Amino acid sequence: MFLLDNQMVREDWNKAKAVVLDLLQKHGAKLKTARRWDERKLAYPIDGRKRATFLLTYAEMENEHLVAFRRDLELNERILRYLMIQVDQVPEGELEKAQAESAADFVVPAPPADDAPDPEKPAPERRPEDDVQVPDLDLMAVEEN
Repeated sequence: MFLLDNQMVREDWNKAKAVVLDLLQKHGAKLKTARRWDERKLAYPIDGRKRATFLLTYAEMENEHLVAFRRDLELNERILRYLMIQVDQVPEGELEKAQAESAADFVVPAPPADDAPDPEKPAPERRPEDDVQVPDLDLMAVEEN
């Protein structure tokens, strides 16, 4: 599972997907399936981004390539996070979902309404009684002497 920068995804989904697929190919992985899983609001900002798109892939890779692959993932700014786990087989229905995405009429869904920027809250009104008076400790030390 790869968490991709939404700015790149909105420019061109296939180009964004290719970033990961090219890395997999570079490191000798045999790709079984890759598809857009979802676009979601993040629980916390990652590199200043509040939303990201998940790319779900299933691939086979030899263990000796994993370290270099992880290094390339860490150095790529367009891949915000990733999670790799070992599975015995591709889940049922996954190939069909990936093929549907490969169809010529596939369109990346529009961003949800919660993607709008947060409205700016007005600054609270300042009152004179809220100001804290901090004494000048250097001046107090001179006066005591």
